[in-house]
Amino acid sequence: GSGGFRKRKHDNFPHGQRREEKENVNPSSALMKSFKSFQLELDTRHDKYERLVKLSRDITIESKRTIFLLHRFTSAPNGEEILNESEVKLDAVRRKIKQVAQELIGEDMYQFHRAISPGLQEYVEAVSFQYFIKTRSLISVEEINKQLIFTAEDREETTNMTSDSHDKQPHTWSLKVTPVDYLLGVADLTGELMRLCISSVGNGDIDTPFELSQFLRQIYDGFTFIGNTGPYEVSKKLYTLKQSLAKVENACYTLKVRGSEIPKHMLADVFSTKTELIDQDEGLP
Repeated sequence: GSGGFRKRKHDNFPHGQRREEKENVNPSSALMKSFKSFQLELDTRHDKYERLVKLSRDITIESKRTIFLLHRFTSAPNGEEILNESEVKLDAVRRKIKQVAQELIGEDMYQFHRAISPGLQEYVEAVSFQYFIKTRSLISVEEINKQLIFTAEDREETTNMTSDSHDKQPHTWSLKVTPVDYLLGVADLTGELMRLCISSVGNGDIDTPFELSQFLRQIYDGFTFIGNTGPYEVSKKLYTLKQSLAKVENACYTLKVRGSEIPKHMLADVFSTKTELIDQDEGLP
């Protein structure tokens, strides 16, 4: 009839008959054993995926805190203390990455890449930001991966040797940052360098914006070589990178043309209003 629910096929069978069929299933059959093993494997993989998501979230949070700390470098009276404190924070992040590497022993990393990718991108951003403040250059992906080779502590090795001398579990773990994660982290770095430029001008540092402008131009040129042949996430970051470069170049232009007539304590306010106008013209939030 009209308005009624569609009748399912198994509704033709009485409920008692279906219950008897379930009871007649042999749990020790080869088919049921296979499905039990599949269930166990899927549950184990799902639990590992959730643990990696939580570790990636912790890595992201600690990396962001390191970036916020490094932004105080331009205004701090002693910059070495900021760098030393940031190194301590990055060591704590690497200990989290070591747990990720231990979780991925014997696994294909790309099966869990979606779970750990956000944390690795944020870590690349934090490490490259600290490296730029120290050396005024860009850290390579090989140098980042060298820092992600971990060895077990001596205390752990002695306990493992005494407990089980035949244990063949390796005591060295490594996790490699993929080229895509590296590029996405470097693209996010440009936004932090733009903020570093504005804060440097506010502190009376006029040389840093011109260094940042040249450095960002080199990064932008490198990304344009990739073009549309690279991954979609990388090409999507290119627009934001271009905006960061435009803001830094605008700051350099203002310094070159009007720097002598604007007091130093008002330069940061002038740049902040100009960047807001650029965002409005480009339709950015």
